[in-house]
Amino acid sequence: MKYLAIDYGQKRTGIAVSDTGGSMAFPRKTILMRTRAAFFEELLALIEAEATDAIVIGLPINLDGEESLTTRQVRNFSKSLARRTTLPLFWMEEALSSYEAERDLRDAGRSAAQGRAVLDQQAAVRILQSFLDQPEAKRKTI
Repeated sequence: MKYLAIDYGQKRTGIAVSDTGGSMAFPRKTILMRTRAAFFEELLALIEAEATDAIVIGLPINLDGEESLTTRQVRNFSKSLARRTTLPLFWMEEALSSYEAERDLRDAGRSAAQGRAVLDQQAAVRILQSFLDQPEAKRKTI
């Protein structure tokens, strides 16, 4: 099964995909938010081009377990996406994925400027790999 992960943001959205066996995550693309219509057009085209079987959306939860404004924005985005696709949608709770992605990129020798271009993709990789590493029984559907 091939998964596509989304690290949704108001300005930039990182995308990662898995291999067809659903065991490893790879960075794919960063989609810039120009207009809502253009964003969904690009996202849905990518989902189709990747022959995706299911979608994983990172759900940002505060370290204390509380939801934030960003959490509500991601939930709203997820509802909009669910109206546009018949693919199964999953949540993957995430905290600090962008911080960990920054650290990954620094450890790989990328400067802050070089890292900015792929930071959201790397956060999506973190989200997707965490999802893939979970037992299927623990995966949360939307």
